[in-house]
Amino acid sequence: MLAKLSEEAFNDKDWIFEIKWDGYRAITDLSHDTPLFYSRNGISFLSKFEKIALEFEKQKHHMILDGEVVAYDEQGKPNFQFLQQIGDNPDSALVYHVFDLLWLNGHSTEDLPLIQRKELLKEALTETDRIKYCDHIPEKGIEFFSQMKKMQLEGMIAKRAESLYIENHRTSDWLKIKFSNTEEVIICGFTEPRGSRKSFGALILGKYLNGKLTYCGHTGTGFNNASLKELYQKLQKLVVKSSPFETIPKTNMPVTWTKPELICEIKYSEITRDGIFRHPVFIGLREDKDLKEIKDSSFTEKSKEMKTKASSKKTEVSETEKEITLDKHMVKLTNQDKIYFPKDGITKGDVIDYYQSVAAYILPHLKNRPLSLNRFPNGIEEQSFYQKDAGDHIPDWIKTTQVYSESNDKYIDYIYCNDKATLAYLNNLGCIDLNPWNSSLPDLEHPDYLVLDLDPSSKNTFDEVIETALQVNEVLKTIKIKGYCKTSGSTGIHIYITMGAHYDFDQVKDFAHILMKQVNDRLPKITTLERSLQKRDNKKIYLDYLQNRTGQTLASAYSLRPKQGASVSMPLDWNELKPGLKPTDFNINNALERIKEKGDLFKPVLGKGIDMMKALELLQNID
Repeated sequence: MLAKLSEEAFNDKDWIFEIKWDGYRAITDLSHDTPLFYSRNGISFLSKFEKIALEFEKQKHHMILDGEVVAYDEQGKPNFQFLQQIGDNPDSALVYHVFDLLWLNGHSTEDLPLIQRKELLKEALTETDRIKYCDHIPEKGIEFFSQMKKMQLEGMIAKRAESLYIENHRTSDWLKIKFSNTEEVIICGFTEPRGSRKSFGALILGKYLNGKLTYCGHTGTGFNNASLKELYQKLQKLVVKSSPFETIPKTNMPVTWTKPELICEIKYSEITRDGIFRHPVFIGLREDKDLKEIKDSSFTEKSKEMKTKASSKKTEVSETEKEITLDKHMVKLTNQDKIYFPKDGITKGDVIDYYQSVAAYILPHLKNRPLSLNRFPNGIEEQSFYQKDAGDHIPDWIKTTQVYSESNDKYIDYIYCNDKATLAYLNNLGCIDLNPWNSSLPDLEHPDYLVLDLDPSSKNTFDEVIETALQVNEVLKTIKIKGYCKTSGSTGIHIYITMGAHYDFDQVKDFAHILMKQVNDRLPKITTLERSLQKRDNKKIYLDYLQNRTGQTLASAYSLRPKQGASVSMPLDWNELKPGLKPTDFNINNALERIKEKGDLFKPVLGKGIDMMKALELLQNID
């Protein structure tokens, strides 16, 4: 599981805070007789960090652990260069700081809340001189961050206490907040040395911006003679004749170009308006990082931020406020001109207006359903966070319901949205999409509908998602069940079956699993039931039946999604599901017109429900 970069420390009772270690992320697999110990891109650490590996024998449980290998210098501070050159520093103090537990004694723990995983980890882990439990503090992120700064550490990691472990996914449930400006960049070439300098003069650096390799500066500092020579030997194997950049940068010395494969970490003072690092210093190679990860990681162009700082700052502190009366309630709306979708110029006010325009259609699908709030107070490109508990500061007319949380051992006050006033209030909080439970009051134990979530992997096309959805429909028709489909508004398709609150969540989930097995049997080449991203083929669509559990949420029909283009999760007729359809075909600008034309295609989802036993009997007769 990966963390998104965030700029500011914060306090929040629903979050915990850990030290950001300056080391190598490492997974330890103790589920078999022979241990595995490896980096994020699969490089074995068993021999490189043998001193740690030898202490795995002291562990009493079969486990899969996630943590970070750290080397300490003479002052007792984590030192990444010591770690990288461990062969030259064999006496360095090495510690494996373990912060998560993915599997324990035959059972996956990835679906447990983080705070519960850490409690299990603390009990199961046998601490040694080189293997330590990574503790945390709850709620007080600002004070913790200040303490990290005094200790001259790299920063902190903020984690939502309820977060599940989602492999290979960069999520806003985990945030990294750093003191120094560091960045991972790609070495794209090197210049000739000057004077007495050996090997090379400076490294030419590149970064993927919007999928395109772009020049971002050069660095000639941070090396010693040994690291210059070692890196030069590696670069010689990657030499190519032509520049990997479309636009060739100007340099003071002749350049030898290389394949853009080696990743290094630099520190720098700032980024200029045209996206160039100022005063970059080489820290070390990141052989533990994968090039695909660097391509896919969300990198915010600091130059864009600087160009737009003056105008966006004005927007952010804008005091444009108004009070409107909806359903006899006064709703205070703030900062209506704040930009929520920067690339589309869509404001908070636009989002509120959209939801008011489709209120008659979306409210029936939200009525009496607890909501998990996904808040983007500063728009889709800034930090977001999840909120379940309504808190103490909501207006007295907002409806809430208390639900007991076993993992927190307390009652959580969930908001539910039955009227236009609550809808506007939630949008004003930064709720761009609305995510209701599958069940509704007064009976939250029995879902009103079943959800089949077709979740594509990185190399699937949307046409393959459509093909899979049509195959789901064929299975449903065979057992005389009517399914209702909608775009997720992102990359997938959701298919709903009305259950009428006749069955509990376990029964519905098991039925969904059986249906998905049928689909997987028919389309084994492009679908999978493997939930783990790490184990899953990146060309296969995950047939997710686990959305049918208490408290699980999906974006509602007619909900906006926090994606570029402001797409809408749109119900479809089955005959509209054809190759060439795109999830972005339905967005904030055209959704209302379509809904008025088609009506609420999802209305039957709220109906009386199927006879599941009859459907299972028919399913048994399928060859």
